[in-house]
Amino acid sequence: MDAVDFSLDVSQRKQTAIRVLLVEDDEDDYILTKTMVSARENANVKLDWVDDYENALAAVESEHYDVYLVDYRLGSRTGIEFIQQAFRMGCRAPMILLTGQDDLTVDQSALELGAADYLVKGRIDPQVLGRSIRYALKQAEVLAEIAEKENKYRSLFERSIDAIFVADSLMRFQDANPSVERLLGYSRDELRQLNPARLFADFNHLRQLRFTVREHGQLKDFETVLNSKGGRKRICLISVWAVEDASGRPQWYQGIVRDITEQKKAQQELLIAEKLSMTGKIARSIAHEVRNPLTNLSLALEQLKEELPADDEYITMFTDIIGRNVDRIGQLITEMLNSSKPRELDRQVQDLNSVVKATIQLVADRIKLKNMRLETELSLDDCQAPLDREQVKTALLNILINAVEAMEAGQGVLRVVTECTDDNRVFIQVSDNGSGIKEADRQRLFDPFFTGKSGGMGLGLTATQNIVNSHRGSIEVESQPGHGTTFRLYFPKQQ
Repeated sequence: MDAVDFSLDVSQRKQTAIRVLLVEDDEDDYILTKTMVSARENANVKLDWVDDYENALAAVESEHYDVYLVDYRLGSRTGIEFIQQAFRMGCRAPMILLTGQDDLTVDQSALELGAADYLVKGRIDPQVLGRSIRYALKQAEVLAEIAEKENKYRSLFERSIDAIFVADSLMRFQDANPSVERLLGYSRDELRQLNPARLFADFNHLRQLRFTVREHGQLKDFETVLNSKGGRKRICLISVWAVEDASGRPQWYQGIVRDITEQKKAQQELLIAEKLSMTGKIARSIAHEVRNPLTNLSLALEQLKEELPADDEYITMFTDIIGRNVDRIGQLITEMLNSSKPRELDRQVQDLNSVVKATIQLVADRIKLKNMRLETELSLDDCQAPLDREQVKTALLNILINAVEAMEAGQGVLRVVTECTDDNRVFIQVSDNGSGIKEADRQRLFDPFFTGKSGGMGLGLTATQNIVNSHRGSIEVESQPGHGTTFRLYFPKQQ
């Protein structure tokens, strides 16, 4: 057996020759192979030989060879076993399986395991052997380059802060990076099994997304609301585009999801702040322009009462009407000023459940008189938060009264829930089974003087929003006509 020299540097070796190791337990076959390698067309091939399984594995561990020629029979072992073990050891050099008979099963097994080629000994000549070695080496270089690129792009995919996914034409997940898992709360395996309809708050949005992507091959910045595993709703922008095969047909789809919930919330809070500021300016202007003549009107009425006969019922009726309406205008101006001006808060760490219980007591009689059912689910977690107790009670009371008045007597169900969220907030949820609110009205719900109740001023919810905003909290409203309404009031746990 020829001595094997493991001392040559790899880069130096590749410049001078292709180093090939023959793993063969039959010396006659080695001599035949060496003869073919010695042919002129294979002058740059340097052949070494080992005749047993263990020495062959030691050679693999040394990483000194560019190509391996492996006999199918290696004593009690097989070349298939050797190829498997070599790849498990991290070998990336190409393996060419040699066998004494043309066996399709062996051929398929070798190629499935990653062998670069399969040669039948009786059909090998110097040209075929040299071509197979050079082809295997070139193929290995191409595969290594592909693997390097795949690793690079896989790393970008896995580490991207953007939520990136791969899906089929029905938008069913085929793959997703960790950012998608964090956004939606599902693991990668769960996403693959998940019906995408469960993620969309509005199923029509999923249908629209599928149709647009099929028709146009892409969709950019499609805004929708996604449901996370924990039930949180996230406002997202979805961009999807088709990846085509060689014939130009969509093979699969790739997409990016951007969570814009906080951005939308910030925009909404800015809009609310601007609206409240404008309302405050209008209120102060009206108060200044109206209160002076209103005071004069009130004084003139009192003077008129003294001069007119007190026993004339007709005169008394009209002076009373004027007096009541003067008082109502004055009250309206006061309410408008109070609802729009920034609240001076006395924030103390409070137990949210205690505040909720105290507020419910204020509407308990209304609920009882209307024969309605009250359901409460108060959190058992620590729901301490810095709150102005009286202000929060006022804000919550406005919502509770509206809920009671929206429900039918004898059929109403009022449900109040408290909970601590994962993002360091506490919230109160108030749900009713009343008439619900149309979407157009829901958009105007917190506008000053907007009301659906006869005789209402339309300032209660404006004041509620002002109180919540002063706490740096937020309000969410969900409603469907005929299916009731749900309010959620969020407050930060830290000041």
